[in-house]
Amino acid sequence: MAATVTADDLFDADFLESLQRLRLVAQRVPRGGRFAEQRSKALGAGLEFQDYRPYSSGDDLRAIDWNIYRRLGKVFLRLFEELEDLPVYLLPDISRSMWIEETPRAHACLRAAMAFAGIALAQHDRVGVFPFAEDLRPLMRPRSGWNCLPIFAQALAKLTAGGATHFERSFKRLGGLQLRSGLVVVISDFFDPAGVEEIVRALKTVRHKLLLVQLVRPSDRDPQLQGDLRLRDCESGLDQDITVTAQVLSRYREAYDHFAHNLTEFAQKRRIGLVQLNVERPVVEQIATLFEGGRYQA
Repeated sequence: MAATVTADDLFDADFLESLQRLRLVAQRVPRGGRFAEQRSKALGAGLEFQDYRPYSSGDDLRAIDWNIYRRLGKVFLRLFEELEDLPVYLLPDISRSMWIEETPRAHACLRAAMAFAGIALAQHDRVGVFPFAEDLRPLMRPRSGWNCLPIFAQALAKLTAGGATHFERSFKRLGGLQLRSGLVVVISDFFDPAGVEEIVRALKTVRHKLLLVQLVRPSDRDPQLQGDLRLRDCESGLDQDITVTAQVLSRYREAYDHFAHNLTEFAQKRRIGLVQLNVERPVVEQIATLFEGGRYQA
């Protein structure tokens, strides 16, 4: 089993400074949040003028546009765009397979989760963490404030390997939490014993905006293997004797390409953000590819 990640690994000045120029921007956030920086679906006493509507009994008299009344003799209210927070729900994959290999994917996974937490907290959004493996569980309920960042680092650093990946059960549990509509960031290699079709079906049940961060390494598609080998399934722990030939490798690449195509096609059809994060390279510079001009439009 690989070495664990410490809070210091996740929480250092250079790493946090690199996040300052990145910003999550929602097209419209759902009503019912706290005052923050995101444009809300609600219209009320905000800062930016949006529209007019006729006066109704009981409306706030302070919102009446008296210039229109003097010109037209009709009473209209000025409506302003409310600014609220965007709930961001981080779902790091902590299944057993994430913690093996010389450079464990779990390290990049937790660092990516910390990056998104830092970006969202810096703009006064609320952030929650819900790690998953064979099931999903709340680690940190949504909270806001830049001063919470060390708490997130400590909580993420305490995570350890779970069981086998089970997307269907995990995302069913997510739906049952009845969270305020927001942005769900799934950070995973998206390997599930049930296959990519089951993963896509599970993702389709999510009633939030989605952002997929796929953890990859070059050997995923092109493993440097040959000859007679005993391979161990990193999810189930079962061993399988196999002779690796050119034909076997070709069939494996076809299967991997099918997996990658299905995940990409799902993201494109749903207009969902999908970024591939090479776990052997620095995390933030890869996440930054999502943020054209420093902003990611959720």
